[in-house]
Order: sequence, then structure tokens, then C-alpha cells
Amino acid sequence: MIGQYGLKLVQEIAQKKIGKPLNVLTHCNAGWLAFVDYGSATAPIYAAHDSGLPVHVWVAETRPRNQGSKLTAWELGEHGVPHTVIADSAAGHLMQRGEVDLVIVGTDRTTYTGDVANKIGTYLKALAANANNVPFYVALPSTSIDWELRDGLKEIPIEQRGAEEIRHADGWSDGRPVEVRIAPEKSPAANYGFDVTPRQLVTGLITERGICEPNETSIRALFPEQAP
Repeated sequence: MIGQYGLKLVQEIAQKKIGKPLNVLTHCNAGWLAFVDYGSATAPIYAAHDSGLPVHVWVAETRPRNQGSKLTAWELGEHGVPHTVIADSAAGHLMQRGEVDLVIVGTDRTTYTGDVANKIGTYLKALAANANNVPFYVALPSTSIDWELRDGLKEIPIEQRGAEEIRHADGWSDGRPVEVRIAPEKSPAANYGFDVTPRQLVTGLITERGICEPNETSIRALFPEQAP
């Protein structure tokens, strides 16, 4: 249902493209490896592609673990969806040039007021989208809404992961997994796993019950059983 509600949104934006491919930008992996069947952020993309709508996906690599380039790109390729892997820092450049029509990301935790915690780097993409008038949507199942938290910036704890993920990179060479050091051995590293995108930078939330604005009134209207 996230995909079906998201499809209507994608179709509305695609009408302005007059037959040209719709360019969607993603971050991290919110596909079926992370969220069963069609994924959350990728569900509207699959629905659009399967309906015959020309769609192209900019896949942000998502350092340091590269879930975008490793997982999302692989999933899209398996489904036959045209896509291009980009460096995380290229997203703003593409938005400036008008080459991104829509950003859809997933979320690990969302407050009932619409603040969104997602993989580190999401906030920067939201800032770039806001500066360039690009719609920024978050796709999520209602189970990821935290009905106890109001202020995401103050109340959502941010995991700090091991420094080795920053100082090293892994990949494949001759069919074998390899790991290499990419930073000076003695340099310390800070590895923040997530960031919080405030509701003011979010265009809307795509849930299994429909699309709502990122605020308490709109969210609770979709989930009246969660009335305070």
C-alpha cells in the first residue's frame, strides 16, 4: 500500500515531465532486503516502473557502509529499474541542475510530530532538496512511528558506530571480498550512524494508510487509534 499511495504521487509529478523519465533520488537501503516484498522507499518506484512509467533512480552510495551502492542498486538492477550510483556529495549538484524531480527515503524512527531519523546523510539531502524546491518524501510503515517522542532532535538517540567503518572500505576484487584502509592509521574517526531531519524539511510521509503532512494533526488523522 505504501507503493500504491506513492504511485499516485509519482504519477502527478511525472505528468510535468511530458514523457521524459522521472528522476528519483534515494538514500541508504529502504528496499526489500531491509523491508519485505517491495521495500518502503522503493515501493513507489517499483509500482511506477511496473505501470510503464519511465523512471530513473539516482542511488546515493551511502557511506560508510554503502548500503545504497551495494544493496539498493542491486535490487533495482534485479527488477530492471534504470538507475545510476552517485557519490553522496553529488546529490546537491544534481538538484541544482534540475536533474532530480523527487527524493524518497525511508526512516528508522519517526516522531508523531513528523521528525525523521534515518541513515546519516539524509538531513543534508533534505537541506539540498529544500533549497532547490525538490519534493522530499519519507516512506514508512506505521510501526516505525514512535508515539512517545515529540522532538526528534532532542529525544532520538544517535548511534555512534566503530571507527573502522570510516577508516576502511570493503568491496570485491576478482570475485572475493576485500577490505582496505583509506585513512591514515593513526587518525581518529567519528562514525555517526543516523541523523534527524526536522519536519520542516519534509514534504510528506507515505504510509500504508495514505500520505500525510509531517505534523501531529495530520499523522494522528491517519491513525486515530493513537489519540493521546
